[in-house]
Amino acid sequence: MDISQGFLFPPLPIEIVFGYGAIERLPVKLKEQHVTKPLVVTDRGLKEAGLLDEVTAIICKSDMPFAAFADVPQDSSTTSITSALELLEAEGCDGVIGLGGGSALDTAKAVAFRKTNTSDISTYIGLNKLENPPLPIFAIPTTAGTGSEVSYWAVFTDDTTRVKVSVGGYWVFPKVAICDPMMTLTLPAHLTAATGMDALTHAIESYTNDSYQPISDILAYRAIELIGEYLRPAVTNGKDRRARYGMMLGSMLAGIAMNPTRLGIAHALAMPLGSWDLKIPHGIANGILLPHVMEFNMVANLQRFVKVAEALGEQTQGMGMRAAAERSVTAVRQLLTDIGLTTGLGDYGLTEAKVLSVVEEAMKSGNIAANTRQAAKEDVTAICLATL
Repeated sequence: MDISQGFLFPPLPIEIVFGYGAIERLPVKLKEQHVTKPLVVTDRGLKEAGLLDEVTAIICKSDMPFAAFADVPQDSSTTSITSALELLEAEGCDGVIGLGGGSALDTAKAVAFRKTNTSDISTYIGLNKLENPPLPIFAIPTTAGTGSEVSYWAVFTDDTTRVKVSVGGYWVFPKVAICDPMMTLTLPAHLTAATGMDALTHAIESYTNDSYQPISDILAYRAIELIGEYLRPAVTNGKDRRARYGMMLGSMLAGIAMNPTRLGIAHALAMPLGSWDLKIPHGIANGILLPHVMEFNMVANLQRFVKVAEALGEQTQGMGMRAAAERSVTAVRQLLTDIGLTTGLGDYGLTEAKVLSVVEEAMKSGNIAANTRQAAKEDVTAICLATL
């Protein structure tokens, strides 16, 4: 324990309602926030799967009117945010429910703050630039991955520049996160795998970067344990209720942990890899990058990576520090194999010719500065090329 360390943990102004059946509490939570007509923001896939109907049926039980926007794309964008905002205003909605994965939740957050912050959205890119608090936001995750339900960031593509950007700060937090593992039971295996690796990357990068601190440590370490134990069974048997519970809990804990710490090289690269014409799914990008980034970072803090190995179930007793730390990378690579993520980023459209642009954009990220090992552009380029 470093008794010279001082740290700041930001306030968490979110009520978290967690567990099987938590979704039934939605009408009560809406009324507690004085919402009279919510806009439900989701995507077409969840509408077709019937999850939108399940949620709106619960709202209807309380005789509360609502409107629904079910056209969020795979990656949230300024165009979809504008369309949803127009519907919210036309319907006179006074609260926003995000239902889905990160794109739906981040779109919901953006719609809520765009209603009360009317300058061009580019004005608010960055941290703590909003001028007014948003409409009440309610986050209902249907994946165990992004942690958006408990984070103070909204990530979306600026359709003018075609680059992924972020708006962050205290006012971006949802008022209520309703985390019901039941909402993830029908998530396909490949999406379970990809979103699960996003959550694991949050946990490992938060735990090992230069901004780690005692409260985030506890949350991130437990998240690594949970995801290491439950991601495989969640992928191989989506109806495994214990695995779905463990994954949603792990994702949520990692999402809280990363708020004060930022992340690292993997997330710095994942943002531009999801931009332009590449549009590589965020969880896929993070999952493929993660062992390469860990391998690069490991020498900067061997002890931390030994702890990661142990959290992932690796036996390190009797091993030297370097060998024990290397077990963390081995464990992640084995996990990727076990859940079927065995391809490289080249299979998703990344080429050597595109790497330079990706790295140039990644180097602008605050996640590079937080990374546990100082990384020059040449280092980040080498990591990116290694994933091809």
